Amino acid sequence: MMILNMWFIVFIMFFCGNMIFVSKHKHLLIVLLSLEFIVLSVFFLMMIYLNYIEYEMYMLMIFLLFTVCEGALGLSILVSMIRTHGNDYFKSFNLL
Repeated sequence: MMILNMWFIVFIMFFCGNMIFVSKHKHLLIVLLSLEFIVLSVFFLMMIYLNYIEYEMYMLMIFLLFTVCEGALGLSILVSMIRTHGNDYFKSFNLL
């Protein structure tokens, strides 16, 4: 019963992160935070699943490595956008 509750909480986290990602598209920082929230829910999902099947956690270390690289890349893009355009609005610059 406890594992079922954990699965439910993780899926709620995942769908909340997706809803924030879809609805808040004005600032880049909010989009990056919602992506990190989705990654955090996927990490919890993998941790629960790997504990359930009694598998080793080496895959989680690789997942965390890629997550940190993704976060650093997103922050560097955010800093470069703020330096060139002055803010993080999507509508203030041309994507083409």
